Amino acid sequence: MHPMLTIAVKAARRAGSIISRASHNLDLLNVSKKSHSDYVSEVDGAAEEAIIKVLLAAYPDHAILAEESGSRGDKNKSGYQWIIDPLDGTTNFLHGFPKYSVSIAVKYKGVLTHAVVYDPNNNDLFTASRGSGAYLNDHRIRVSKRSRFEDCLIGTGLPFRDLTHIDAYFAMLRDIVPRIAGIRRPGSAALDLAYVAAGRYDGFWEIGLAPWDMAAGCLLITEAGGLVGDLQGNETYMQSGHIVAGNPKIFANLLQVIAPHLTPQLIEIERAATSLK
Repeated sequence: MHPMLTIAVKAARRAGSIISRASHNLDLLNVSKKSHSDYVSEVDGAAEEAIIKVLLAAYPDHAILAEESGSRGDKNKSGYQWIIDPLDGTTNFLHGFPKYSVSIAVKYKGVLTHAVVYDPNNNDLFTASRGSGAYLNDHRIRVSKRSRFEDCLIGTGLPFRDLTHIDAYFAMLRDIVPRIAGIRRPGSAALDLAYVAAGRYDGFWEIGLAPWDMAAGCLLITEAGGLVGDLQGNETYMQSGHIVAGNPKIFANLLQVIAPHLTPQLIEIERAATSLK
């Protein structure tokens, strides 16, 4: 395992321990609301602080982009930027619904190089390093080989931070559901993307994600032989927040079904994202 990935794993497990201990006393937590249906607890903050402490102890000149505390450091100075979601699926966590995860990725000069998604409930550790494959608990994983859309299990996430595109999303959902075997919406995008990498889902799509929701999971998928793109299949998903992923065949199927439901607003967001890439 690459030394940088080892540090990321240490940080993820440290955060997972904090989250697991707190899960036994949910009624005692201080919780606030960031926006519509978007909650943050003291556990998010404590887990993030623990992650950053581990990372900066090893790499004090690296930059950080974290969900709760934002951006710190100059990514142009060292070339490295860590992208952190300390608790992806906070709403699930607060309700005792055991689908949430810790997500940590690092970019070097804008390219994703290492990734960890940790599920503390199942002690599942998903890891990847660019060019070295993707792993679940030290076992190599690959995206599914399923090729018939009608046999597929697809993951998704409902828009919840911003409801601007909810009609377009439901149009996509209505068109996809009758064509597949099943659909799942657990509520942790990082874990959903890890499931695509492990072949548990055949594909996934969502609108309106943040970089920390996607970064680690996207590297897992590409290292597991899958494809990731925006709603038009382009490489601006980290900038636009719109993502489609899957094994190569199902990735193409999802794009085809989604295409008729792309509104001018969605297309413009992805076009504008190209200039930010």
